[in-house]
Amino acid sequence: MRIAINTGGGDAPGLNAAIRSATLSALRRGWEVMGIMNGYGSIYTEHPFKKLTYDSVRGITMMGGTILGSANKANPFEVPVTKKDGSVELEDRSDAVVEEFEKYSIDALVAIGGDGSMHIAHRLSQKGLNVVGVPKTIDNDIWGCDVSLGFDTAVTTATEAIDRIRTTAQSHQRIMIVEVMGRYAGWIALHSGLSASADAILIPEIRFNVDAIAEKVMERQRKGDTYSIIVAAEGAVEEDGHRFVKGKEPGQSEQLGGIGEYLEDVLSEKTGKESRSLVLGHLQRGGTPSTYDRLISLRFGAAAIRALDEKDFNRMIVMQQNSIKRIPLEDVAGKVKNVPLDSDTILTAKEIGICLGNSK
Repeated sequence: MRIAINTGGGDAPGLNAAIRSATLSALRRGWEVMGIMNGYGSIYTEHPFKKLTYDSVRGITMMGGTILGSANKANPFEVPVTKKDGSVELEDRSDAVVEEFEKYSIDALVAIGGDGSMHIAHRLSQKGLNVVGVPKTIDNDIWGCDVSLGFDTAVTTATEAIDRIRTTAQSHQRIMIVEVMGRYAGWIALHSGLSASADAILIPEIRFNVDAIAEKVMERQRKGDTYSIIVAAEGAVEEDGHRFVKGKEPGQSEQLGGIGEYLEDVLSEKTGKESRSLVLGHLQRGGTPSTYDRLISLRFGAAAIRALDEKDFNRMIVMQQNSIKRIPLEDVAGKVKNVPLDSDTILTAKEIGICLGNSK
């Protein structure tokens, strides 16, 4: 058996642990393991596969990033191609991927990635590839999976940053806005904001009203609290439907960002208090994975190889109630796991008086 492993989309803490686990589990079965470099980006090059051995994966469990590289612009179904007139068109080169797998006698693919990568994996499975997916994203928005690898470390990083910014907010009596990642789901903002005792948390699932946030700040002021901490998910939406988007490139999803800077200006105007914003950005992706992320990444990688060994193809490995399970890739493709508004975490935030961006 010869298998390939790739890591697609943005990097996340725990990827190397998953690669190591999958590689060692396969090698112990006598299989050959090939790594695809930079997502699917190397498929169209002369040497698209790199052989993975015991030496290749030695000592990488605790390393951040991915030894295989990654890319969020390497969707083989939508490859940007610049025409002679300077225009950019998207071409479907997925058949080339299938051809390369056949050329190198690759029997199956372990696709480690987020919702976009799982959608690609599903479409490749429809073209005849044997695929098993492993859920990776700091955003924790993969449908059907309680937690994805990378989320725990990202939340910890965000929480620690909010803890640190609190001392500056208190010293200068400021409003501090911390903008975190998460795309269209509020998992990072909610978990880090609640853990760090933020005064307001804005998530995409609840449209926010600036006046409600300003009122929360002034309410604290009247009680003698001279500073406020606001955690805003990059994908949070105002009541009028305005989402903060920096731009969009062909073949790539829109780039979110700007909500922190916006709130800095408008809250200063509405409250008369000095405001500052901080964008954590890719800090949330980097660094050594937490113990929890290492553990679930190792479990995911080994489980993917068990699925291949049992010829249970076109599945995604998931964590449900702390148990490893498999669900069909087709059930995951094109779906997003949002924060349930009736969840215990949301209720907890409301119970202890955190403003969620509205007046309710």
